[in-house]
Amino acid sequence: MSETRTRGEALPILVLSTTALLAAAFLPMVHVAPNRLLAGVPTSPHTAWLFAAWGVAIVCGAVRFRGHGVVVASIGWLAVAGLPWLAGMSADTILDGAARTTRVQLASGFWVTWLAAALLLLDRLRGTRVVVQAGAWGAALAVVVALTATGAFDGLALVREWQAQRAPFAQAVVVHVRLAAITLVLAVLTGGPLGWWVWRRRRADGIVVGLLAFLQTVPSLALFALLIGPFAWLARAWPTLGALGFGGTGAAPAVFALWLYALLPVVRYTVAGLGAVPEDARDAARGLGMSRLQVLWRVQLPLGWPVLLAGLRIVAVQTIGLAVVAALIGAGGLGRFVFLGIGQGAIDMVLLGTLGIIVLALTVDLAFQVVLALTERRA
Repeated sequence: MSETRTRGEALPILVLSTTALLAAAFLPMVHVAPNRLLAGVPTSPHTAWLFAAWGVAIVCGAVRFRGHGVVVASIGWLAVAGLPWLAGMSADTILDGAARTTRVQLASGFWVTWLAAALLLLDRLRGTRVVVQAGAWGAALAVVVALTATGAFDGLALVREWQAQRAPFAQAVVVHVRLAAITLVLAVLTGGPLGWWVWRRRRADGIVVGLLAFLQTVPSLALFALLIGPFAWLARAWPTLGALGFGGTGAAPAVFALWLYALLPVVRYTVAGLGAVPEDARDAARGLGMSRLQVLWRVQLPLGWPVLLAGLRIVAVQTIGLAVVAALIGAGGLGRFVFLGIGQGAIDMVLLGTLGIIVLALTVDLAFQVVLALTERRA
C-alpha cells in the first residue's frame, strides 16, 4: 500500500517535470516580432538553466530520496517566480540596439513550462495548510510584483501593452469585479431561499433543478443576445429605467444573464448543504423548542457551511469567466481587451485580458479557501 502511494506521489513529479523539459527543448520561449501585429521569429534563450532545473526535478521524482518533495517544491516555486524574470532578461538583451517597434512576445514554450511549474508547485502544496499554500503563492506573486516595479519586465510585449492600456485596464478590472459581485449577491439572495424551498418540498426538486439546468445548456453568447430585445423594450416602456442606464445593452442584461447561470449551483449546493445536516441534529434542535427558522439559522446553516461556501466559490469563479462575454453587449470588463485584441490581431492585448481574468479568478478562489479554513477553525 505504501509503495503504491509513493509511486502515485512520484508520478505527477515525473510527468510535469518531463513536460517542462520537453517544452524547453522543443518549443520557443519567446517570439521576436517587428511590431505588435506581425508574427515573430522564435528563439529560446536560457535553455541550459531550464534543462538543469527540470533534470534535477526528474531525478527527485525517480529516486525519491528523503526531502525530495521539498526540493521539487522549491524548483516549482523558483520556476513560477523566475521564468518571467528570465523572459524579461531575454527581452532586454534582444531589444538592445533593436528598432523601437520591435516586440518580444512570450511564446508557447514559456506558457507550457510555466504551467507545468505551477501545477507541480500546486501538487507539492496539496495537503498542507491553507496558510502555507497562500504564503507560497503570495510570496511568488510578491516577487513578480517587486520585479515589475523595478522594470525587469518592461521589455516584454505583454508588459508594454499593459503600460499603454494601464488606465482602461484598471477600469475594466473594476467593472469586471462589480459585475461578478452584483451577480453573486443576487444569486445568494434569490438562490438561497429557492434552494431552501426546494429542500423543504422534495417534489419540486426535479422541476426547479431541471429548469435551471436547461438554462445552463443555452450558449452564453446566445443568451446575452436574446436579452437585448426584452431589455430594450422595458427601457422604452418605462423611461425612468432608461434614464437609470437600464437598456438593451450594458450592465443590466449582462447581470441578468449571469444571474440565470449562477442560480443552478447556488440552489444545488444549498440543497446539498441543508441535506448534509443529520436528521438527529435537527430533531434535537426541535426538541429544545427551536422554531423552523431557528433550526435553519442555528443548526443547518452552521453545519452545512462548508458545502454552501463551496457552492459560492464555484459561482464566483464561474461568473468571473462568463462575464467575459458581457463585453459584447457593452457591459465592459476584461472581455473588452479579449475581443478588441482578436479584432485587431493583437495577441498581446488578448493575453492581457485573459491573464487578468485568470488572476482574478484564482484570487477569488484562494480568498474563498482562506475564509473556509478560518471559519472551520473557529467552529
